[in-house]
Amino acid sequence: MSLEPHGNILINRVLKPEDAIKMTEVAKGLRPLVIDEELVKDVKNIARGVYSPLSGFMVKEDFERVVSEMKLADGTVWPIPFVLDVNEETANEISIGEQIALVEENGNPVAVLNVRDKYIYEDGHVAKQVFGTIEDDHPGVKMIYDMEDYLLGGDIELIDNSKEPFNEYNLDPLETRLLFKEKGWETVVGFQTRNAPHRAHEYIQRIGLEVTDGLFINPVIGKKKTGDFQDGAILKAYTYMVNEIFPRDRSVLSILPLKMRYAGPREAILHAIIRKNFGCTHFIVGRDHAGVADYYGTYEAQEIFDTIEDIGVTILKLEHSFHCKGCETVATSKTCAHDNELRTPPSGTVIRKLLQAGEPVPAEIMRPEISQLLIDLGDIFVK
Repeated sequence: MSLEPHGNILINRVLKPEDAIKMTEVAKGLRPLVIDEELVKDVKNIARGVYSPLSGFMVKEDFERVVSEMKLADGTVWPIPFVLDVNEETANEISIGEQIALVEENGNPVAVLNVRDKYIYEDGHVAKQVFGTIEDDHPGVKMIYDMEDYLLGGDIELIDNSKEPFNEYNLDPLETRLLFKEKGWETVVGFQTRNAPHRAHEYIQRIGLEVTDGLFINPVIGKKKTGDFQDGAILKAYTYMVNEIFPRDRSVLSILPLKMRYAGPREAILHAIIRKNFGCTHFIVGRDHAGVADYYGTYEAQEIFDTIEDIGVTILKLEHSFHCKGCETVATSKTCAHDNELRTPPSGTVIRKLLQAGEPVPAEIMRPEISQLLIDLGDIFVK
């Protein structure tokens, strides 16, 4: 089964090494614009085709339609705006048609942006449409409010294609598609996570493996909220799962360098599209996918797929799972007839509290070897 990337084109804006050397020299003579670590991730994801069919930061026509309709200007489904913000003074200095150098804080040139558009936006409207709220307690809304007043749009050309940190885990869509083909996988299920694995995660991953040829474990690596697992802890735990628990030839672990927006339903669509670009035919959407606090309904991120046109990925809508003493296994309300007092849900709060105290999580909630691995690491949560 050959799955076309989103928009039927796998974007590649990565300059060849010899061209990158030349563009580095060109960039020295261009206006520099410093971008932070999270924007660097977006630039590289765009260039490598992770966000196909985006070839750069959104121009106004794309931005406004994404915010209001979850579609690009050409009608392709796209739920989250990817933009480059600048202050008014900088915007006034930049001309349409100009090339500017996107550089890291240390001055390293990352990419060149071919400026096609500059425009203003209304932050409250964007927040309400994308996140469903204007409350700045929501981390995604606060991110919008903290942005500058002007946006630049245009294609990028990537100079720096380095993949640190976690280089050995950082596969791009060209690489994953080739790897899946080499393994003979015609169907692949993508699993999104920002946590170390517990039994309920393992349960739904096994469901995915039952209905596809391979499992693509693709944890988000990047800026997260306080209390989330540290990147290194997630990778250490999942490396154990891939090497020791799942069949070696049926799972792949690779990171997704990406800042969580916590946009709930809209972000679930984005995550499905991204995994489609990696070559996945299926994608797991579970309970409160990409949610935060109580801003979204428990299964709202699943329901949104019934309101949009088919994006070409089979969505596995899985129920909240728990350990049941009556069933003596992990189950869901679809497979368990016992009362709630026999059910132990995988509480993130309880897991964090125990691990922070250096105490093992009960074996019915998390594998003892995973629990001990995390305890041994020590500093495993974002502060």
